[in-house]
Amino acid sequence: MQWGSDRAYDILRTQHQPLDAIFAPKSIAVIGASEREGSVGRTVLWNLISHPFGGTVFPVNPKRHSVLGIKAYPNIAAVPEPVDLAIIATPALTVPSVIGECVDAGVKGAIVLSAGFKEIGTVGAELEQQVLQQVRRGKMRLIGPNCLGVMNPHTGLNATFANSMSMALPGKVGFISQSGALCTAILDWSFHENVGFSAFISIGSMLDVGWGDLIDYLSDDPHTESIVIYMESIGNARSFLSAAREVALTKPIIVIKAGRTAAAAKAAASHTGALTGSDAVFDAAFRRSGVLRVKSIADLFDMAEVLAKQPRPKGPRLTIITNAGGPGVLAADALITDGGELAELSKETYQALNQLLPSQWSHNNPIDLLGDADPTRYAKALEVIAQDPNSDGLLAILTPQAMTDPTQTAHQLKPFAQIGKPVLASWMGNADVEAGAEILNQALIPTFAFPDTAANVFYYMWRYSYNLRALYETPVLADHGDTCDAYGNVKDERTIAETIIQQARQAGRTLLTEVESKQVLAAYGIPTVATQVATNAEEAVRLAEEISYPVVLKVFSQTITHKTDVNGVHLNLHNADAVREAYNAIASSVTAKVGANSFAGVTVQPMIDLRNSYELILGSSIDAQFGPVLLFGTGGQLVEVFQDKALGLPPLNTTLARRMMEQTRIYKALQGVRGRKAVNLEALEQLLVRFSQLVVEQRLIKEIDINPLLVKAQEISQNSLVALDARIVLHDLDITEAQLPKLAIRPYPTQYVSSLTTRNGIEVTIRPIRPEDEPLMIKLHKTLSEESVYFRYFHLIKLSQRIAHERLTRLCFIDYDREMALVVEYQNLTTQENELLAIGRLSKLHGTNEAEFAILVSDRYQCQGLGTELLKRLLQVGRNEHLTLISAEILAENSGMRKVCEKLGFRIYPTAEASVVRAEIIT
Repeated sequence: MQWGSDRAYDILRTQHQPLDAIFAPKSIAVIGASEREGSVGRTVLWNLISHPFGGTVFPVNPKRHSVLGIKAYPNIAAVPEPVDLAIIATPALTVPSVIGECVDAGVKGAIVLSAGFKEIGTVGAELEQQVLQQVRRGKMRLIGPNCLGVMNPHTGLNATFANSMSMALPGKVGFISQSGALCTAILDWSFHENVGFSAFISIGSMLDVGWGDLIDYLSDDPHTESIVIYMESIGNARSFLSAAREVALTKPIIVIKAGRTAAAAKAAASHTGALTGSDAVFDAAFRRSGVLRVKSIADLFDMAEVLAKQPRPKGPRLTIITNAGGPGVLAADALITDGGELAELSKETYQALNQLLPSQWSHNNPIDLLGDADPTRYAKALEVIAQDPNSDGLLAILTPQAMTDPTQTAHQLKPFAQIGKPVLASWMGNADVEAGAEILNQALIPTFAFPDTAANVFYYMWRYSYNLRALYETPVLADHGDTCDAYGNVKDERTIAETIIQQARQAGRTLLTEVESKQVLAAYGIPTVATQVATNAEEAVRLAEEISYPVVLKVFSQTITHKTDVNGVHLNLHNADAVREAYNAIASSVTAKVGANSFAGVTVQPMIDLRNSYELILGSSIDAQFGPVLLFGTGGQLVEVFQDKALGLPPLNTTLARRMMEQTRIYKALQGVRGRKAVNLEALEQLLVRFSQLVVEQRLIKEIDINPLLVKAQEISQNSLVALDARIVLHDLDITEAQLPKLAIRPYPTQYVSSLTTRNGIEVTIRPIRPEDEPLMIKLHKTLSEESVYFRYFHLIKLSQRIAHERLTRLCFIDYDREMALVVEYQNLTTQENELLAIGRLSKLHGTNEAEFAILVSDRYQCQGLGTELLKRLLQVGRNEHLTLISAEILAENSGMRKVCEKLGFRIYPTAEASVVRAEIIT
C-alpha cells in the first residue's frame, strides 16, 4: 500500500497549497520591470515571456506605458486581473511599501529579488522586519529577499534573472540553494551533464518561506523524487527538522552545508546576515532528521541519482571485485577512511570463488579477478558474492586491458541491477569504456570514472540508511526511575530540582554548587555519589570516618567552576591526617588563586574504585540556532584532549540515546574489549533519556556537565553507573521566559495526559502517542472488525498491511509540531497488560493553518463515549495550537461518526463523491 492512499497517515495533503501561487501561478506581476539592458527587471520579464508557463504577465512600472512591447501598469492596484505572484525588482527601500500594496491587492505570493537587507547590517534587518509586517497583514507567502528566483521546469515557469537561455531541464530533483550565484553555476553545469530538475529554487534570506516550507511543498510534488540543498544557515531550526524528518522517510534529502571551518562560517554569516551555528550540531541535527550531509556539490547530485536507482544498504560492508589490484586498493582505502568496512567473505563464498577463479586470485576482499578476466568471469563472480550474507553492497571495477571487453562485461552485469542490495560500478578510462558505462547507467547501475568515488558513494548510502534507521526503530519504553510515571508526568520528587534552581536565583547565583547540582541530577533518577559538606578540617575528618576511608575532598564553592584549576581535588585519602592536610591545602590554594571569598569548605565523598571502569562525560549547552544540545563521550580530566564526543538534540528515546553512544570511539570499549566485560548499555541508554528529560524540563539551566560519569561492567552492581562530579550553570538572572532558548524538537506534550472514567466505569488514561506504542497499536488493530476498518480507511486493508512496521513507525513516532495523536490506554485487570482502546489523530495540512482529524475505536469499546471524548480533546489541541479550521472526510453511511461531529458543533457538507461527506468546524 502506498502512503498516499493511506488515510491513517497521509490525509488529503494533495489539496491546494499556498506555495502554488509561487510555483504554479496563473498570473504574474513584475514590479520593477524595465527595458534597460542587463537590469534585473528586464531579465526576469524576458525569462517569463520567453518560456511560456500557461499564465499572464503584467509589467508594473509607473514611468512606462509598456515594457518589451507589453502594456505596463503604474502599480499593482491598476492591474486589471487578480495576481497570484508578484516578482519585485525594485530598490530595497521601496520594498516594504510595494509589499503592502500587494497585500492590499490580494496578491497570494511574492518573490523579492532585491538585495540590501540584513546582509548589509542593522538598517537592512530593520527593512526586512517592515516587509514581514506587511506580509503578515494578509495571507501572502514570500520568497527572498536577495534571491535569484524560482523555476518550475515542468510547467515552463522561469521566474529568475538568470541568463535568458538558462531554463532548467525538467527532471526529478528538487534543488534549493541559499546562494543565487551557486544556482547559476549549477544551472550551467546541469546542461552539460543532462541533469533535470522538478524545481529550482533560490531561497535568499528566508524572511518568510524557509527550508521547512519548501521541503513540505516538494514532498507533495509528484515530479520530485529527491531534494538537494545548498545551505549556509538554517533559519527556523524546528521547522527544518520537522519537515525533513517527515519527508526523508519517502524522499531522500541531501544537503551540502557551508561553514565547516571557522573561516568559512564567518564568510557564510557575512553572506546571509545570519548565524551559521556549530558545524557539529548541524551533523547531529541532520542525523536526527534522516538527512544525508555530503561534502561536495558533485556528491549532491551523485547521491540523488544513486538513491533513485539502487536500494539502501543494510550495513557498511562492501565487497569489491576488480580486474586490477591497484584500483581495488584505492577503493578500499577510500571506503575505510570514510568509515565503511570491507566485507569479510563467508566460507561458502571463499570456496565457490576458489573453484571459479584462477589460483592466483587475491583470496581476499577486494577480489582481484586478474587482468585476463572476461565478461563471463565477472558475471559468475558477481553471482557468487551477491549471495554472501556478509556483504551489504557490491562494487565492480573494470580497467581496460588487452583481454578486457568493457561493453560485453557491462551487458553481463545488467541482471545484477536489482538484487536487493546496492550494486555500483567503476568503468575506468574514457573512449574504450564509454559504451559499457552507458549500458550500466541505463540498467540503473550507477557508474563512476574512479573507484574511490564509487566507494565514497557507497559509504554515503550507508550513512543515509543509518540516519533513517533511528526513525524506523521502535525504542524501548524509558525507565524514569522513581521520578515520574510511564507517561513522563512529574512526581513530587521532580519539584526538588525546580526548588533548588529557584533558591539559587533568589540568592543572586547562576552557578549551582556541586551538592546542589547532584541533588538536581538525583531528582531525575541519575545516580550520584554521596556528598557531604565540611566547613573545617575536623568536620571533614568526622565525615570521612562516617563514610569510611578512602575518601575524596573537593573544594566547595559557589563561584568556582573548574575545581582542578585551583588544585581543589584530592583523591584517595586513607586517614585523618591525610584529610586534614588535604583540607588545608585546598583552602590555601583557593585563597591564593581566586581569593578567600571563593572558599566555602570542602565536600567529602567516598573514593570510588576506578578499576575496570570508564570515565564518561554527559552534558548540555546552548547552541545559537538549535537551542539546548546534548553531549556524550569520553570524560575525565583529559576530555578536551581526547575530543571523543557525540552531540544530540533533546528529547531522546532509547534508540536515539544508543545512536549518540555509537558515534563515539569509547562505545567499542563499552561493549567489552580486551577481556573486559561489557557495561550495562541498556542502563546507560535509560540514564541518557532521563538526562535529556532534565534538559527539556528545566529550561533555566544553561549548561550541565557530569564529568566523570563512571560506568563499570554489568556484573558489578555497586556504583556501576554513578555521577562522580557535576556542574550546573543557569541562565542570567534577568532573562525572561520568552528569551529562554527553545528546543529544536518539540518534546512529549505531557499537558495532554489525563485520566477518564468511561460510561461503564473503566478507568483509562488519555495521552499523546509515543514511539514505544507500536506493540500496543498492533494489538489494537487485531481487535477491529471489517466494518471498523472500512469506516476508518474507506476500503478494506489487510491486517498485515495495517500493522507493517514501517507504517506503524510513522504513526507512532510523530512530530508533535505537525500532528497530535491521542490514545486511550487501559490496564487489563485480568492480564495486567496495557491495551489501547482507541486513537484520535489531528494532522496539520502542509502550508496551511488547518488540520484534519481521524478517530479509531476498538469494536469492544465503541458506544462508550471514547470517540466523542477524543474528538473533544483534539478540538482543544487545535485551539491551543491556534488552528483556524479542523475537518474530516467521513463515509456518508458512518452515522455514528457523523452524530459525534454534529454534537460537537461540526457542520456537515456534501462532497463531489456521493458516498463521502465533509465535516468542518472553525476553531
